Amino acid sequence: MAGETTITLAGNLVDDPELRHTGAGHAVAKFRIASTPRTYDKQSGQWQDGESLFMTVTAWRSLGENVAASIQRGARVVVVGTLRQRSYEDNQGVKRTVVEIEAEEVAPSLRNATAQVTKTTGNRQGGNSQQQPGGYGQQQPQYDQWNTNGPAY
Repeated sequence: MAGETTITLAGNLVDDPELRHTGAGHAVAKFRIASTPRTYDKQSGQWQDGESLFMTVTAWRSLGENVAASIQRGARVVVVGTLRQRSYEDNQGVKRTVVEIEAEEVAPSLRNATAQVTKTTGNRQGGNSQQQPGGYGQQQPQYDQWNTNGPAY
């Protein structure tokens, strides 16, 4: 949507994604990541960690299902999403405000890891997605970059 604040954040998951379903049946995964800046100190010759930023991330529907099935605590990820601010009143009646990221994309960071991508098919409205190699069922086009059974270009 126009005028929204989009952010890209790289960090490590500090807990496993928690997958739930709304009353309407929509999947939603919630997890937290920590992003810690590092700078090189020339005098000591060592890397120094800065103060960590902890952000809660929400991923809806098939993205949430895929996140919950793919990543776990400790994984380094890259999240692209929209900053959301919400206010609420806690149990003691104190007004609180939190800032979270509503994810549009979540991907494993390949800086220090490898990944094998499997496309999913199924209900894009948040139903149970089924994973299939290539994501095209029986008919996989030869030019499909995800085609694991076709020729390598």
